Amino acid sequence: MQAKEIKPGAILNYESAPVLIEKVNVQSPSARGAATLYKFRGRNLVTRQKVDFVLKGTDSLPQADFHKRAVSFMYSDNDQVHFLDQTDFNQYSLSREDVAEDLPYVTESLEGMMALIYNDQCVGIQLPTSVELRITQCDPAVRGNSATGRTKPVTLETGLVVQVPEYLEQDEVIKIDTRTGEFLSRA
Repeated sequence: MQAKEIKPGAILNYESAPVLIEKVNVQSPSARGAATLYKFRGRNLVTRQKVDFVLKGTDSLPQADFHKRAVSFMYSDNDQVHFLDQTDFNQYSLSREDVAEDLPYVTESLEGMMALIYNDQCVGIQLPTSVELRITQCDPAVRGNSATGRTKPVTLETGLVVQVPEYLEQDEVIKIDTRTGEFLSRA
């Protein structure tokens, strides 16, 4: 895949390891005849380390030899988080620290979650871009504050704390962006 075609979310083979691209920055040339540079930030799916690299627009990287499987959250213990494959009912386990960033968005009823399988081993999970979570604790809504842009912190069912508009109340279901952790809308 050429550098100019690579988008966030793509999984490529870089230095013989699968890398999930998280961020792409395009640097236009300042001189005539200079090449456009593409700066990538990704995460090595095997070692979980961040990887930064730069490519010219015509350089290319091969796509990683892996596949995605639809999974659902089963349970977690002190060390590991367990997922169930929705197709063949295999169980995948990942260490708690490998999925620590994703856990605040995971519920038992979450749909659209994918396991990333590389060499027949689960190396990570991929969340949908937005999830619906219930507000479990918040300050009471103040009447007449719907027109202002002020926000308040709320605690969601998974323990995640986010900023939402003041008019929202406890037990409402809201949509959260899993990439940024920001409030999107009511569900």
